[in-house]
Amino acid sequence: MSTYNQLLHKYRKDFKEKDISLQTLKLFLFELCNEKDVDLYVKLDEEALPEIEEKFERGIPRLLKEEPLNYVLGYSYFFGYKMIVNDGVLIPRYETEELVGFILGEIDLYKPEGEIVLADIGTGSGAIAIALKKEEERLKVYASDISKEALDVAKINASSNDADIAFLEGSMLEPLKERDIKLDILVSNPPYIPSVEKIEDSVYDYEPHVALFGGEDGLKFYREIFENAKDVLKEKGMLFFEIGYDQAERLTALAKTYFPDGVITVKKDINGKDRMLEILL
Repeated sequence: MSTYNQLLHKYRKDFKEKDISLQTLKLFLFELCNEKDVDLYVKLDEEALPEIEEKFERGIPRLLKEEPLNYVLGYSYFFGYKMIVNDGVLIPRYETEELVGFILGEIDLYKPEGEIVLADIGTGSGAIAIALKKEEERLKVYASDISKEALDVAKINASSNDADIAFLEGSMLEPLKERDIKLDILVSNPPYIPSVEKIEDSVYDYEPHVALFGGEDGLKFYREIFENAKDVLKEKGMLFFEIGYDQAERLTALAKTYFPDGVITVKKDINGKDRMLEILL
C-alpha cells in the first residue's frame, strides 16, 4: 500500500515527460479523496484507502493519453451543480456558466413575475437547462438534442439535481415546432467550431464532434435557429447564444438579416472575449 503523497510522486515524472500539467494529477487524487470524504491535505502522508488507490491507478493511463480529467472522473461541476459526463456529451465550460449568469440577470428585467417558458437547444449534458431551472423556479424548461445518448445523460443529471425539465429528442427546433411550443426565451450553445479549424488533441480525440463543429464557417446552426426562431418564439421573445470569440461581427450581421427590428447585443466574458449574443424581439 502507498501513502497519498507516494501516489502523487509515483507518476510525476510520467506527467512531466508527456508535458501534462502536474495540477491534473493533483486534482485527480483530490477529487477521488473528496468522493470518500478524505481531506487529502491533512492525510497526505497517511496510507491511501484501497478503493481510492485502485481508482487512481486505473485512471492514470487514461490521463497519460490526454483524456480529459472530467471524463476519467465521470463528472464535472457547472454553476455549483454536479453533472455526469461521458464521451457522448461535451464537458461544460466556465464560459457557459457566464452565459447562464447573464441570462438570469436579463430574465428579471424582461419579466419580473409570472411563468416563463424557456428552451435549451442542443442541451448535451443538460447543464444550461438544469442550472437555469434550479436558479429560477419560475421557468418552465424544455431541452432538446438530436443525440439520444446525450439526452440519457441529461435526464440523469436533471434527476440527480431535482430539476423538472421536459426533454425532447430531435434536430434543433424541430421538436418544438412539432408540438407547437411557444417560448419566451430560446437559449443555445450550439456547435460553433469551423470544421477546418485545428483544435487541441484532447478535445478532438475525446469530445463528441457532433457537439463541436458547426460547418465550414462555424455558423451553420445559428443560421438554422435564426431561420426558424419565429416559429417557436412569442412576439416579444428573447434569444441567447454562446458564440466563438471571433464570431461576433459575422453573427451580428447575420442576426440583423433575420431580426431587422431586434435589439442585438454582444457581451464579453471574464477574459474580455466576445462570448455571448443576445437578441431581443
